[in-house]
Amino acid sequence: MSNTLRPYLAAVRSTLTAALCLENFSSQVAERHNNPEVEARLSSSEVVVNPLTISRNKQEKVLIEPSVNSIRVSIKIKQADEIERILCHKFTRFMMIRAENFIILRRKPIIVIDFIIQFMEEVDKEISEMKLSLNTRARTVAESYLLQFT
Repeated sequence: MSNTLRPYLAAVRSTLTAALCLENFSSQVAERHNNPEVEARLSSSEVVVNPLTISRNKQEKVLIEPSVNSIRVSIKIKQADEIERILCHKFTRFMMIRAENFIILRRKPIIVIDFIIQFMEEVDKEISEMKLSLNTRARTVAESYLLQFT
């Protein structure tokens, strides 16, 4: 992990630790319902906390939207060039298609925090490795194509 990434992830970890102090809270809009307040559109302002944005730079950000009984975390992944944009789009699409299969343990917030931090560490590595693999394959294809003309 790079030295510039470490303080960014430490800030995200401490913010998530504070934001994940959740409690059981019944909906103020619908009787006998326990909906995540961060998802409720008609939610009152006293149960939804101001969203927090932690930025490493313009391209890498984390938006944390806490409420009294739920939290939403949005991660913006670095996309420096067109290849990284395409790879990031494919990767996030892969994750979104399988979103229902991800089980998050809501009663153990430290495990969730570790999962999010590990995901943020690994996603940059994965996209860089996919980019290197793509460049290697492109070079091999170009070399084999150009061998036909020699």
